[in-house]
Amino acid sequence: MSSVPDNAPQHCPGTQSEDAGKASACAGCPNQNICASGEASQPDPAVELIKQRLSNVKHKILILSGKGGVGKSTVTSLIGHGLASMSPDINVGILDADICGPSQPRVLGVRGEQVHNSGSGWSPVYVTDNLSLMSIGFLLGSPDDAVIWRGPKKNGMIKQFLSEVDWGDLDYLLIDTPPGTSDEHLSAVQYLAQAQVSGALLVTTPQELSLLDVRKEIDFCRKVGLRVLGVVENMSLFVCPNCKSRSEIFPATSGGAAAMCRELRVPLLGALPLEPRLARACDSGALPLSAPAAAAPAANTHDALREILDTYKRTHQRQNQGMN
Repeated sequence: MSSVPDNAPQHCPGTQSEDAGKASACAGCPNQNICASGEASQPDPAVELIKQRLSNVKHKILILSGKGGVGKSTVTSLIGHGLASMSPDINVGILDADICGPSQPRVLGVRGEQVHNSGSGWSPVYVTDNLSLMSIGFLLGSPDDAVIWRGPKKNGMIKQFLSEVDWGDLDYLLIDTPPGTSDEHLSAVQYLAQAQVSGALLVTTPQELSLLDVRKEIDFCRKVGLRVLGVVENMSLFVCPNCKSRSEIFPATSGGAAAMCRELRVPLLGALPLEPRLARACDSGALPLSAPAAAAPAANTHDALREILDTYKRTHQRQNQGMN
């Protein structure tokens, strides 16, 4: 994949090109002299540093969605809680890579916490004994502070998170990314190039407007060599808590995620219901997955999440066997 500087002109040939620093598009570019010298084509030393930093993390998973508002951060937190609740010996970390819209501190109920920097790096905030979180939300003076940054500064923050957070020994690191297929996603993939990323988990809702963007996300994964671990359909059905009738709030006019996954040959991990009590739990920072059915945002969500995690494990095992 050709590397293009963040502040490059529109028709930049890329630092790996023979025309780097010499093409007509390079005239006036602040990187021209560096590119012409060949220095910019050298590997970013951060890639090796990140590889070493994450060497004790078994599974590194990017959580992606082509569209905002599909509940990607909620799904990330649910999966993090679900994995951590399987066993106290399973250690899970969540990296909130949505620099401009960090929501994980609130969803996970750790707003106002502080991160500490030591000789071994930044220490993440612990939600439970085996679930930790790092987010730029911990570095802001107020939850209402806007992060008004251009691409290079956001990319630098992602590099810092990946290279300087001391996660310790993790079984899973879930990287919650912003919507789209742009700067933050390219940076995460490039910085993790040597860190043996497990792949990407995609989140969508059933309607075609969301599926169109997820198709682009799948295309992005294939172009950058990122394995698609599976798709989760969020807000699939609404089950009335009184009469238990099932309704499609977001009609799947084209067959929903199931039809898309069959067409594009990617695994469908499962579907999560539209649960108003779950939304309230996220606002209050509580995700009681083990709550009794009468009090649950978890009444339907808990079983659906378990099915998704079980399907992921089976699919992951088959994918690994196919690669061997």
